[in-house]
Amino acid sequence: MSVTVNGIEELKKLAGSDLGTSEWIEVTQERINTFADATGDHQWIHVDPEKAAEGPFGAPIAHGYLTLSLFIPLFTELLDVQGVTTKVNYGLNKVRFPSPVKAGSKIRLVGKLADVEDVPGGVQITVDGTIEIEGGAKPAAVLQSLSRFYA
Repeated sequence: MSVTVNGIEELKKLAGSDLGTSEWIEVTQERINTFADATGDHQWIHVDPEKAAEGPFGAPIAHGYLTLSLFIPLFTELLDVQGVTTKVNYGLNKVRFPSPVKAGSKIRLVGKLADVEDVPGGVQITVDGTIEIEGGAKPAAVLQSLSRFYA
């Protein structure tokens, strides 16, 4: 369920608010292989299902940065900022990967709009995010993301 705001002033009013939870998405072996091709990271733990089945996790796992990259499509399910001209990723304050995402697992994002602060021409938001694994005891990723929205 998405929260929609129109403009920077409405966005500022959401500071400190829970944004809710995205839908589950499956991290398929095909998605992992495509990410490996895009990044050149073809480590066997990601792309060789037979060898990975004998490895430490019992299955191929997604790259940590693949999991991180899925933050954006998951986040767009939580917050829709309209009435701005530009939306950009500004960076990350923290990222941890407490648990690997096995191929075929489903993940979702739980988000909180921790802060909204003025920057020249717009605002910078800080989002506290937890990417959960369906049925998992620990999250796949815990992060703090920074984005900027310009009027």
